[in-house]
Amino acid sequence: MDLLDYAFMQRALLAAVLVGITAPAVGIYLVQRRQALMGDGIGHVAMTGVGLGFLLSASPVWMATAVSVLGAVIMELIRWYGKTRGDLALAMLFYGGMAGGVMFINLAPGGSNANLTSYLFGSLSTVSESDVTAICVLAAFVVLVTLGLRRQLFAVSQDEEFARVTGLPVRALNLLTAVTAAVTVTVAMRVVGLLLVSALMVVPVAAAQQLSRSFAATFAIAVAIGVSVTVGGTVTSYYQDVPPGATIVLLTIAVFIALSVAATPLARRRARALAAAQPAGDPAECTIPATRGASDEVGV
Repeated sequence: MDLLDYAFMQRALLAAVLVGITAPAVGIYLVQRRQALMGDGIGHVAMTGVGLGFLLSASPVWMATAVSVLGAVIMELIRWYGKTRGDLALAMLFYGGMAGGVMFINLAPGGSNANLTSYLFGSLSTVSESDVTAICVLAAFVVLVTLGLRRQLFAVSQDEEFARVTGLPVRALNLLTAVTAAVTVTVAMRVVGLLLVSALMVVPVAAAQQLSRSFAATFAIAVAIGVSVTVGGTVTSYYQDVPPGATIVLLTIAVFIALSVAATPLARRRARALAAAQPAGDPAECTIPATRGASDEVGV
């Protein structure tokens, strides 16, 4: 493949694979927690970090990581203590992050809003060697957390009260999930862009859930979808000269639609099989469903 002859495409493809792994790996916990748009909010906050990177002549990726982690911690604190004014505080945090990014990058020497474009929507040609190094380090952290603590994170995502009763440090795990999501946003911003990264964290998981309800299987399928669409979108962007972030997201949505259509007859067949297996003398309304804790989920 001639695209591998170019160093910038080698870097872009490596970054795409890492993004395809990390985004769904974190997204599955956010979906379980019903925080599907958390990545979008963190992406807004990360814009301030990018702007500070230009202003201070520092690495925008590392600066965005620091600011995103701080923003994620603040978001969790607002969720714990915000009560009725929590939504307003989060809105100000998100919009302030966007405004801060635009302001700082315009104050930077030679900076302009054009410098933000590659971070907002992704860019193949601007992924540098230092960016790849940062992405590899951050991706390793995300993979270690999402796989090494999968049982604990799943338990907290499913039922915080149950997890607390079993002795898990719920708040610490919630905070770790938020921080990991923040790191994932900065991993993905060079390929997908800050404004589109949330889709890659959520849609592959939703697509995988069309095929399986087991956590382990959903995790594996979501990561496989993530890697496929990021690599496919990156290659398509190179040959067709289209924006990589938009291409990747549209491919992800197309996969979700295709799997949803394919899963419909399978779901009907399973429902008929379940109805056929129901004993004739045992009315459905009299059956008692089995009660399981979060840790009993199949395949965790």
